[in-house]
Amino acid sequence: MAVTTKGTLLVEGHELTITNPNKLLWPEAGITKADYISKLSELSPYLLRYCRNRHLTTIRFPNGYDHKSFYQKNAPDPVPDFVKLAPLDGINYINLDSLPTLLWLGNLACLEFHPSFHRIGDKLPAEWVIDIDPTLEEEPRIMEAAHIIGEVLDSLHIQSIAKTSGATGVQIYIPIQPGYTFEQLRKIGYFIASYVVKIYPNLFTIERFKKNRGDKIYIDYLQHWYGKTLSAPYTPRAKKDASVSTPLLWKEVELRPSPREFNLHTVLDRLRKYGDLIEGVPHQNLDTILARLNH
Repeated sequence: MAVTTKGTLLVEGHELTITNPNKLLWPEAGITKADYISKLSELSPYLLRYCRNRHLTTIRFPNGYDHKSFYQKNAPDPVPDFVKLAPLDGINYINLDSLPTLLWLGNLACLEFHPSFHRIGDKLPAEWVIDIDPTLEEEPRIMEAAHIIGEVLDSLHIQSIAKTSGATGVQIYIPIQPGYTFEQLRKIGYFIASYVVKIYPNLFTIERFKKNRGDKIYIDYLQHWYGKTLSAPYTPRAKKDASVSTPLLWKEVELRPSPREFNLHTVLDRLRKYGDLIEGVPHQNLDTILARLNH
């Protein structure tokens, strides 16, 4: 990849124009658009793994994370010839499957990448994710909550990994063997959520309306569904610290780190040290728990 002083990049044989390379996208973190595109390039092997062959929604922040933003589902017109589209239900989604496409989106100030839970052309889930969403803006118990759900899954002989959402929450990510339906996963999710609400009534809730949750942590087992999206592993987020959705070791979760520790300044060193932690989790067989729930 060659950079010129004109604000153009040559990426895998495609020339990209980079507009306003010195614009600060995360002022407090000191990250310009040029910095961002460089970091995206390094993140690409990991981020593309979870966005490729999905229907992509991005959130664009033309003037930086702390200014106006908008969701982009439909690809902007025109698109470069290297960008592949993935139409669904009348929307021309982008298939984020290459480095040139990623950097093109980076130049458009797409600061967040939210892929569908299912692959293009498939109606079955590609993985299973339980979203743990704090009601409070600052929630010191979020890692404790993630650890509890991880232990419940472990007791069911289901291996999982926690990842920061990059915002305030944590998601429990479970690679699964192919063939399960969204309905089946929702059934297990409801079982786990109901169980922890019963055991820890002051910590967890499955109340859908935020105004009725008090200070409890919401277990959003409903978000995992056909047509919905969630922040991809390794997506940056539009937060002051330029946080990144980052998978964690369970022993790290026990130490109750702040999600802000995992950001564009730190994530690349972490990936060099640990690689992609999700890849280390075998695809889980859920037949036993489903059989138990069906009785």
